[in-house]
Amino acid sequence: QVQLVESGGMLVQAGGSLRLSCAASGEIFSSYSVGWFRQAPGKEREFVAGISRNSGATDYARSVKSRFILSRDNVKNAVYLQMTSLKPEDTAVYFCAARSGYNFYPSPAEYDYWGQGTQVTVSS
Repeated sequence: QVQLVESGGMLVQAGGSLRLSCAASGEIFSSYSVGWFRQAPGKEREFVAGISRNSGATDYARSVKSRFILSRDNVKNAVYLQMTSLKPEDTAVYFCAARSGYNFYPSPAEYDYWGQGTQVTVSS
């Protein structure tokens, strides 16, 4: 199994940038497809971005496309989410998740391993 720890969340003004990190241990992270999800108060957990184990292909939710970039560093056993042009509606707890399949998937139910989340707050 793999253990995941997110970091990098903080308070930032609208228009600012943050980089979230997801550090893995207990397993080689490159063996997993990885998704980023977020959950705001009163909202369901939603897909943000994902990266495939097999090809490294990425995809993004429409709400963050062109603003967020997902990448992975297999040497450091980590995945990163670079967020720019942040908006107040981006405020949420952000989670990384992993599945052993070849592809990421936008449904949280498809993921086996989750971090505890990191809070991102975007002020207006």
